[in-house]
Amino acid sequence: MKETAIYIHIPFCDHKCIYCDFYSIITTDNIISYKTALIKEINDYADLYSEDSSISSIYFGGGTPSLMEPGYLEEILNHIKRRFAVVDAPEITMETNPGTVNKDKLKEFLNSGINRISIGIQSFNEDELKFLTRIHDKQTAIRTVFNAKEAGFNNVSIDLIFNLPGQTKKIWTNNLDIAASLPIQHISAYSLILEKGTILNKMVLDGRVKIREDDYDADLYEITIDFLEQNGFKQYEVSNFAKPGYECIHNNAYWRYKNYLGFGTSAHSFVNNKRWWNYSSLKMYKTQIEVMGSAESNHEIITPEQNIEEYIMLALRSYGIEIPDLEKRFGKEWLNRNNKYLRLLNDNKLIDITDNWIKLTKRGYAICDEIIAKFE
Repeated sequence: MKETAIYIHIPFCDHKCIYCDFYSIITTDNIISYKTALIKEINDYADLYSEDSSISSIYFGGGTPSLMEPGYLEEILNHIKRRFAVVDAPEITMETNPGTVNKDKLKEFLNSGINRISIGIQSFNEDELKFLTRIHDKQTAIRTVFNAKEAGFNNVSIDLIFNLPGQTKKIWTNNLDIAASLPIQHISAYSLILEKGTILNKMVLDGRVKIREDDYDADLYEITIDFLEQNGFKQYEVSNFAKPGYECIHNNAYWRYKNYLGFGTSAHSFVNNKRWWNYSSLKMYKTQIEVMGSAESNHEIITPEQNIEEYIMLALRSYGIEIPDLEKRFGKEWLNRNNKYLRLLNDNKLIDITDNWIKLTKRGYAICDEIIAKFE
């Protein structure tokens, strides 16, 4: 059986932030009918893939899954466990936003089977939170982390964004200081990305907001790596840092090119070199599930060339290329073809090469996309 991750998209949200491009809706009219469609989609995929899939992680993303009642997610979880072979101690993550849960509700989520919480804090600076149109303030964010700990969660992650407009190095390091002082095991630190169709992107195009240059972004990124490593958070992917033993199993399924199944609106799946994605529209998703049993909007078959390109990209962005695994999958052709370039990267201290591994250095992480683009 192949290790497989499951993602469930819960699109319901109480507010659309200016930078967010994930599919979400503010209405709650279709919560029950959406769950019915999810259950049907799970059944149909189980018929196809359950015999060959061992589920190691389940991830509720959104939207804001924590807006749901704990029993809602528990019903979905229990159905997955009935239809798929789930490992004895799977990682089960729920995204949440500060201000959407109290300690009692978090306890109910824990009792429902959720064992990992990912809290979308983004910043502890009041002005930045207002700019991002987040519904919480600094104290609510901090209180949510402590509520999660006191509710019994031993695996808590937070999200932070750097290089926000006007963000000084002092503001960013203060965000990191507060984060490191909290009872958390994992931090995802992302550089602000302008996504087409978002309110923020339009504000930049209209000249109302100015984004800092790439060099400044790189400086903040280097500060992030140094600070978090000095405070016990090991970098295991370009944007992800964890205390030992708390690397996200679900994230690693993506980075290590393993199979994953996505359920719900806009969810993506990848199985046996086929990638497909669902309709985003809730109405279209429900209609397609009801009529076709699948909400697949489109798909692609990964060619052998794409296969190795994606494998290299994902590996270098995370733990690095495990040379024996690379050779087992693809032979030695890629290594031979890129031998000269790899030696150059090594000489310039952008990668480290050992007997079994090729890994980006801290300097390499900062320009990883540029490095990856030059492989043949």
